[in-house]
Amino acid sequence: MKKLIILILACTGPFCSAQLFNPQSKKITARYFPETEAEINTPAFLKKRGFTNYTEMMSFLEPLVKQHQKNIRLSYIGKSQKGLSIPLLLISNPNSSAEKIRVWIQAGIHGNEPASTEGVLFLIGQLLKNPEYQDLLDRVEIGIIPMANIDGSNKQLRPAANGLDLNRDQTKLMVPESVVLKRAFTDFNAQVALDFHEFRPYRRDYLQMGTFGLTNAYDVMFLYSGNLNVPEPLRKYTEHAFVERTETRLRKKGLTTHAYFTSSDYQGYTVFNQGSVNARSSATSYALANCISTLVEVRGIGLGRTSFKRRTMTTFLIALSYIKTAAENGDAIREVLAASSEQRKDDPAVVKSRRKVLRRPLDFIDLHTEKKTEETVILRDALQSTPLLGRPLPKAYILLPSQEKMAEKLQVLGVTVEMSGKTVEIPVEAYRIREYYRAAQKYEGTHRQTVKTTLSPKTITLPEGSFIIYTDQKNIGLAVETLEPEASNSFVSFNLIPTGEGEELPVYRYNSNIKL
Repeated sequence: MKKLIILILACTGPFCSAQLFNPQSKKITARYFPETEAEINTPAFLKKRGFTNYTEMMSFLEPLVKQHQKNIRLSYIGKSQKGLSIPLLLISNPNSSAEKIRVWIQAGIHGNEPASTEGVLFLIGQLLKNPEYQDLLDRVEIGIIPMANIDGSNKQLRPAANGLDLNRDQTKLMVPESVVLKRAFTDFNAQVALDFHEFRPYRRDYLQMGTFGLTNAYDVMFLYSGNLNVPEPLRKYTEHAFVERTETRLRKKGLTTHAYFTSSDYQGYTVFNQGSVNARSSATSYALANCISTLVEVRGIGLGRTSFKRRTMTTFLIALSYIKTAAENGDAIREVLAASSEQRKDDPAVVKSRRKVLRRPLDFIDLHTEKKTEETVILRDALQSTPLLGRPLPKAYILLPSQEKMAEKLQVLGVTVEMSGKTVEIPVEAYRIREYYRAAQKYEGTHRQTVKTTLSPKTITLPEGSFIIYTDQKNIGLAVETLEPEASNSFVSFNLIPTGEGEELPVYRYNSNIKL
């Protein structure tokens, strides 16, 4: 019997960026993921080894900016923890009077996912140099962060320099880069947003499947939000107008696609999770800002430079598809976003939700036969979520003056926060902790808190300098996710508002129509 030995190496030393072992055979590569013949002149393809570092990226970008000053502006939104300036590029045609759709594109938030940055660099060059794409710039304005995690990218490591994951930090904002990235996103006021990543096709959980293990069979997977605080029309429009249209274009190019899924172990079973509800990552965080949002995962982590040109072109083709769709559907996009913003004001606050559990066939590649196979798996689908805990949306949330840092985080997220100018007695609903659990181990730099609360009416003396978050605003979904204490990505959950059993939280719900 043919035997397959898989070697998994954990690299923790100073040479982690080296590709120690590539698990993908030449036969699988040739059969399912052959390299494209496209000519790509970005920095990584001008050398035989490694990937584009920060210095090489800037050497590529700066001449483009000088040569195409009419269409591109370069600025810096802040610095990485190692002191390197994070570039933001704005690309458009200045001579158009038409109202443009604002498209945000971000890459390299995980430093070990190099095709994301490479594909976006290729996109920038094509938008500026290729006449075929010039008319797109009459109808869209594109904001691009080509390397969000500079320190990680320079070392080909996933986290930022302080060891935290930038894509688990979209609400707690504990990483310096997260704050400047989110502030830049808020200032840009995107209507369409893309965040490019790569996924690991060879996972430990897959080794228990098939005869000698399986691997993911898809070129690219699309992660879009099933969070119920994102109005359904916006969720459906994202899926049908953008994701499905892009999938059709990719399949015509011979690329395979699926909604994003990952695996986890649950009581000895391998369970698959599809879609997103978590505001701590960009797909949902952007969507809660009333934006057509997709996180794109291209097959790549652990593969070194295998199929690297294919991965880079896949990234480019997806970005180009979203830009074309945005340019062609400006009026429809504006209508959907306006309707979504209005609907959000009337919808209840969904604090917790439940994913639908079903059995679903997924494609894999059998590592023994090196052929595609279909496996029926247990799938927890976030795209078919139902409410588990909901509350009527209050007229406003109120934070006491002691929560100034939380108010600042909300403002970075794009939530409008007002300050009370006088002391006043008001009726509110107060949260009191009736069940409390604090995790023993840290997750992303903090001991998570899990709580259950009781809401009780009371009259409080609201101090001057308290913070008021009215709910009739565009980004109110982000306030729900951060201020409702039981929400899995709330400030309480991340221990940014420490508490304990029996305590009253410094967060209140205000239901009067009288403005404070």
